[in-house]
Amino acid sequence: MENQVIGPGPYRATKLWNETIRLFRGGMPLRRHWAHFRCYDCSFTGTEAVDYLHNLLRDNHNFGPEITRYQTLQLLRKFLKAHVIEDSKGRHGTEDFEDNGHLYRFPTLSPLKSFPARPVIKDFSWVPFTVLTQFNFQSNFFIFLFNQTSDLWNKRHSVAIGDVHECKLIRRKEITSKQVDHIWKSMTVAHLQRVLGLKTLDGVLNPAHVNGKHIVHNVFSVNKAGIVVLENKAEDMPYWVVTAMKCLANWPNGNESKQPVYPGFERDVLRTVADYYQRLKEPLLTFHLYEVFVNILSLLPVQEAASEALQVSCLLLPPPNRRRLQLLLRLMARVCQNPQLPPLNDMIATRTLMVQMFSQCVLGSADDMDLDELLATKLVTYMMEHHNTIFQVPAKLRCQVEEHLSHLKRAQIKYAGADTDFSASPAFYKQISRVECEEQRVIGTQTPLQQLLEGLIADKELPAKDKRKRLKQFQKSYPEVYHSRFPTEESKAAVIPEKTPRLKPNLMFFSIKKPFQPFQRSWSFRA
Repeated sequence: MENQVIGPGPYRATKLWNETIRLFRGGMPLRRHWAHFRCYDCSFTGTEAVDYLHNLLRDNHNFGPEITRYQTLQLLRKFLKAHVIEDSKGRHGTEDFEDNGHLYRFPTLSPLKSFPARPVIKDFSWVPFTVLTQFNFQSNFFIFLFNQTSDLWNKRHSVAIGDVHECKLIRRKEITSKQVDHIWKSMTVAHLQRVLGLKTLDGVLNPAHVNGKHIVHNVFSVNKAGIVVLENKAEDMPYWVVTAMKCLANWPNGNESKQPVYPGFERDVLRTVADYYQRLKEPLLTFHLYEVFVNILSLLPVQEAASEALQVSCLLLPPPNRRRLQLLLRLMARVCQNPQLPPLNDMIATRTLMVQMFSQCVLGSADDMDLDELLATKLVTYMMEHHNTIFQVPAKLRCQVEEHLSHLKRAQIKYAGADTDFSASPAFYKQISRVECEEQRVIGTQTPLQQLLEGLIADKELPAKDKRKRLKQFQKSYPEVYHSRFPTEESKAAVIPEKTPRLKPNLMFFSIKKPFQPFQRSWSFRA
């Protein structure tokens, strides 16, 4: 069967699950077996299934040679529970798959996982930074900005012409911490989408599960080693776990507690650390971000792209999870590179042991019927080898956010007669790519629209009739911004001038009553 590489995209984990079933059903050798004096055609033993599927997964680019036989056995147990396979008597679900001569077969049709329906996003809290009108024409987005008249251009550029008109300096409102969190969130999500090379994040990441405060904390609240520092110490790891990790990471000089060292002491210390991580209620990369990190697996052959994607994705983690993950990966790397540390297992190499022991603590799916054990092995191996890089803040993202915040804090010059503020938009249109348009759409803020509404309200030179007409158009175009400014009719009446009622004439004084006369046709003749 063809070994298809599943690239990044929505519901990649589901696609991998279905593709693995297709390859397993299409390539597994079937033959006649005898058991208990009965003949079973088109069947296979448990050992034959483990052998074939193990080789299939190791040769598959989506998984790799790190897959162990035990992980393959765990996957076949999931297949039996999901009725991808059944035993020779047609039983499934309650039975446990065994790596022996027990007979199994494929049902008539192995069920595939269906793709969940994409939720309809009704949150339109994002607003472009400038007021734009977008048109989709031949797969390109053309953004047409405000077209300024020559008179207005002269007023705004009168300094260069030589005729200096009256002007005033307008200072922008102070940016709140909530706005900063929103900007970091929207620009980080846009950057992640671009790095993954996706047209949309539907089915990969729900923006409602992204917390801007977490991103800001992960960027700025770090120590000299780049490890997150928690404000609430109750969320931190217990002292005894940190001590055990230091003991292993700095072996043989890390025994700060001066505990007696005995043969096998280092194995007991590792078991202590493993027990703590394996008892966590949720994997460190969280269930909500599972699809994000599964998509990153397709980028691992391109180290630069994979590292940048991991840098951005790890910013989305809650700070306690990011701190635990940083300390764990650093411990795993140091243990694997320490030649003075005795073997931690008699049968398995130290590197393989560390990956198998902690991979499910790092990446896991809320769905029991998934390939999370296999995918976690490949991802954790890469993250352990590049732990010094993946926890750095992307320089490009940080620069973009700082420039955006600097622009919002910058003062403006407004000339007399120029009621509309065009300082943020040039007087021409420009063609941009789809990715750039999506980024501008995501990183927008409502602040320019709010300022535009306030300027429209405060304009005393605008006739009341025109003001009501423009406010009505604004309400139709941006209902959320309008409603936030005028939550009640009373607040609206206090600012917007009411329409003056026109007096109707009293017909009693202007009508002349005449007796009813039937219609008579008159003829006139011209001589």
